[in-house]
Amino acid sequence: MRPEALTPPVCPAGRDLLAGKVVAVTAAAGTGIGAAVVERCLDEGAFVMISDQHVRRLAESHERLSAGHPGRVRSLPCDVTDERAVGALVDATVHDYGRLDVMINNAGLGGTGSVMELTDDEWSRVLDVTLTGTFRCTRAAVRQMLAQDGGGVVINNASVLGWRAQAGQAHYAAAKAGVMAFTRCAAMDVAPYGIRVNAVAPSLAMHPFLSKVTSADLLAELSGREAFGRAAQPWEVAAVMAFLASDYASYLTGEVVSVSSQHP
Repeated sequence: MRPEALTPPVCPAGRDLLAGKVVAVTAAAGTGIGAAVVERCLDEGAFVMISDQHVRRLAESHERLSAGHPGRVRSLPCDVTDERAVGALVDATVHDYGRLDVMINNAGLGGTGSVMELTDDEWSRVLDVTLTGTFRCTRAAVRQMLAQDGGGVVINNASVLGWRAQAGQAHYAAAKAGVMAFTRCAAMDVAPYGIRVNAVAPSLAMHPFLSKVTSADLLAELSGREAFGRAAQPWEVAAVMAFLASDYASYLTGEVVSVSSQHP
């Protein structure tokens, strides 16, 4: 029996969970989780470097966010498939703010295609952005954190599709399962230096772009699988990321937190 959808709660005000921390966020200029986590980090008192491959949207986001948070927003375009661009993002963050405390790897690429019809290029592109891009950003971030004498946080955006099966999602699910495994192993590599690596696994976070590229029937079906009978709001996923970035999660590493009722 499909549950009746509950009304989403109101987004709570910030409580300075990240006061003074420097945060970099990839794929942050859209309308989804990346944009929401930037807003959450700013509301929690952080200084934020926003990045995105889409230059125009990034500039618009920078202008809007800077108006509300003067002096606490910087931006730089970044393609996470380009190692040099990723390095430049970290360097620019340190140049502008003096350090990097939190790296939030939100960049990912989806799509739908049967495993019988996916091309090598389609497969490789999704994995390069979603999985290898997460690796590139994590590597650059933890190297900087080590140069700062250790300490810091990396948060990766995975997906419940890393756990469950869905037709047409072999490439995306493989990439997100890889993000989960990468998170667990990377956490062990950097734990001796006081660096924490965790991930969130959302299911369906509703935002305007998603509603444009996904059929209403599929959205209704996916929403009906959730315990609350509705999709998450992007800020609800972002709030979990902010918690993981904060000192409240100081003993949590190598974990994949499901922001959904769908998990193993």
